[in-house]
Amino acid sequence: MAGAGAFLSFEAGAQGKPVVNLQLGWIAGGNQIGEICAKQLGYYDAEGIEMKIQPGGPSIDGVAVVASGRYESGQVSSSPSLMLAASQGLPIRCFATGAQIHPYAFFSLKKNPVTKPADFVGKKVGIQSTGVILLRALLAKNNIADKDVTIVPIGADMTPLLTGQVDVVTGWLTNTTAMKPLGADRVDLRLWDAGVKLYALPYYATVDTLQKKGDLLAKFMRATAKGWAYAHANRDAAVDLLLKEMPNLNKADERVAIDVMLDYAFTGNTRTEGWGTMDPKIWQEQIDLYAQLGQFSKAPPKLDEVITLDVLKATAAARAKIG
Repeated sequence: MAGAGAFLSFEAGAQGKPVVNLQLGWIAGGNQIGEICAKQLGYYDAEGIEMKIQPGGPSIDGVAVVASGRYESGQVSSSPSLMLAASQGLPIRCFATGAQIHPYAFFSLKKNPVTKPADFVGKKVGIQSTGVILLRALLAKNNIADKDVTIVPIGADMTPLLTGQVDVVTGWLTNTTAMKPLGADRVDLRLWDAGVKLYALPYYATVDTLQKKGDLLAKFMRATAKGWAYAHANRDAAVDLLLKEMPNLNKADERVAIDVMLDYAFTGNTRTEGWGTMDPKIWQEQIDLYAQLGQFSKAPPKLDEVITLDVLKATAAARAKIG
């Protein structure tokens, strides 16, 4: 999945409210179901802001856009993007996470299953270019040499696994449509369970925005958290709202996908800390692992150069505790 950037545009909207434009680096879909519910049900209006989702594409670098000061807040697909940006001195901080556990996984078939990291030895892994670093992180975490695994560049199609060209393919467990062809023979190994604990769908903003517009970020977070809580409690209705906003989506597929997505958005951590929470210890583990992999061209960033808990603290009472 491509990275994404979102932004808050503080010019007044049609009703004189500050506008929140959610600029995505991917085509909008089920990963935004909480935001869609919040928009459709008037939760942003209640906070005195207007929210618009702006679909993205492969040419959009949301982190660079936000860091440049053009827009104020963003969301990327995976947490390493923010660590790498911070290591380059970009003045951005993650202030919340949409998915507590990363849905990225490795898929194999029952006739040749990969159920644990050691099973990768001698295997051909079909993977997108953006996922190679995730595979390398898994190998390094489990003391497996790169040379013991053959990397085969592929697209998002699962066909190479079905035809035997590769032994393993990769993707997000939330992308239920793409995984359909694998059927009941599919075997999953989540990146998280292999020891690489990354966050998915983290929200971020520049230091300047966090300092000067923190109140608007808090309004955005309160309304968004309420939307995700609604989706959790009203799944059929939430899918209907999603289809109302994005009628090109397949209702049956999205109904299956919402159950998967919500399992990653709500966990034991959100039951105690509320939707959107994040653990500084997990962020530090990520920084340390990527430093071990030599992914930082400059010095590894410090934790407080990557994340801030200020927005989470400001919205603690409003973020539903579900898990």
